[in-house]
Amino acid sequence: MPTYKEALNINEKYAIDNNKEDSAIKRLLLHFSNMESSDLILSLSEEMPTELYDNFLYGVDRYITQNIPVQHIIGYEYFFGYKFIVNSEVLIPRFETEELVANVLEQYDNVFNGEPVKVVDIGTGSGCLAVTLSAEEQLMDVTATDISETALEVARANNENLGGRVKFFSGDLYEPLKDQKFDILVSNPPYIPNDEYVEGLVKDNEPHVALFGGKDGLDFYRKIIEGAESILNDKYIIAFEHAYDKAKELKKIINKNIKDVEIIQKKDMQGKDRMTFVIKK
Repeated sequence: MPTYKEALNINEKYAIDNNKEDSAIKRLLLHFSNMESSDLILSLSEEMPTELYDNFLYGVDRYITQNIPVQHIIGYEYFFGYKFIVNSEVLIPRFETEELVANVLEQYDNVFNGEPVKVVDIGTGSGCLAVTLSAEEQLMDVTATDISETALEVARANNENLGGRVKFFSGDLYEPLKDQKFDILVSNPPYIPNDEYVEGLVKDNEPHVALFGGKDGLDFYRKIIEGAESILNDKYIIAFEHAYDKAKELKKIINKNIKDVEIIQKKDMQGKDRMTFVIKK
C-alpha cells in the first residue's frame, strides 16, 4: 500500500490532469481517513490501510470519472462554521452566501437595534440561510419555505442537527405564508438564465429548480419583490443574493415596485456585485 503522501500526490495529479480541483482530493482523503489536516500531516509517511485506500480510490473515481461533487460523496458542506447535510435535492451552499448571512446580521443590528424580529427565508433549499440565522441570533424567529418537499427534508434535518428553531412550510414563494407578517425577508433564489452555460459538475448534480431563473435569471426576484410588502410589517429588511451582473436590473425592478425605501447594494469579497438590501424604516 502507498503512504498517505504518495496517495495524495498521485491522485492530486490525476485530478489536475482531468481538469478537476486538486484540493478536492485532500478533502476526500481527510473524510475517508476521519482525520483533521493536522493529523494527516503527522501521518503522511505512514502506509495507508488497505480498506481505507480502497474507499478513498472509490471516492476519487466518483469525483473525477463520474463527475459527482465532493460534497455529495462525503454528504456535507460547511457553511458559516456549521456542518450542513447536502445531497442532490439541494444546492451546495457557497462561500459567497456566507457573506449574505453576515450582512443580514449587520443590517438587523442597524435597523432593529436588537429587537425581536420575525424572519422568512424564501426558497430555503438546504436551510443554510434560515438555520444559520436562527443559530446565530436568538432574537430571530425564523420561518422558511420551499416548493420542493425533498429539499425541505434536508433542511429539517439540518435544523435538528444544528439546534435551529426554524419553522418550515412547503409551497411556492408566498403561498404557504397566508396571514403571516415578517420583519426580515431573505432569499437566494434561482438566478441563472435558462440558456446560460453551466458546468457539468453543477448542471448534472444539483436541482435545476434551484438553479435556473427564467430567460434573464430574474423571474423569481420579480415575483418576490412584487409580493413582498404583502407579508412584511411597516419597518422591514429585504435581503437578496444575486448574480454579479444583475445588480442594476434588480435595482430597477425594486424601484418600479416598492416606494420610499433605501436600496443598498454590496460587493462580495471578490469585488463582485452580489448582494442587495431593501430597507424601510
